[in-house]
Amino acid sequence: MTDLLASIYPWTKALHVVSVVAWMAGLFYLPRLFVYHVEAVSGGSETDSLFQTMERRLLRAIMNPAMIATWIFGLMLVFTPGIVDWSEVWPWTKAAAVLGMTWFHHWLGRRRKEFVAGKNTRTGRRYRLMNEVPTLLLLVIVFSVIVKF
Repeated sequence: MTDLLASIYPWTKALHVVSVVAWMAGLFYLPRLFVYHVEAVSGGSETDSLFQTMERRLLRAIMNPAMIATWIFGLMLVFTPGIVDWSEVWPWTKAAAVLGMTWFHHWLGRRRKEFVAGKNTRTGRRYRLMNEVPTLLLLVIVFSVIVKF
């Protein structure tokens, strides 16, 4: 199995990067949709229904598959011989940030369900602040992998 992983390493790495890009796009966009939803839309209106549809489709059709693919290809990279040295610090900082990113993804999913139920209590400002979370985690991940700190 390790021979197979080593032979397909460039493909696995490329698919991991593509998956991450798609996932990050959603992690940046969904909180922004929530900002507009809170600040410009009345509950129960046609626009409310439109926003809920956009948010659901973004989460289910793009973000969820991208997150799953990111995890699958990432784990394939972890198990590829010679790629990760767990005695170094960088894989641990990356792993922590990926877990944080996954938590944030699920946090957004719970907020979407609140919008559907008409029970959102967060302000546009709160969603703007939360929109910075994936940026910070992305910085940790990129610097961990590239600089290997």
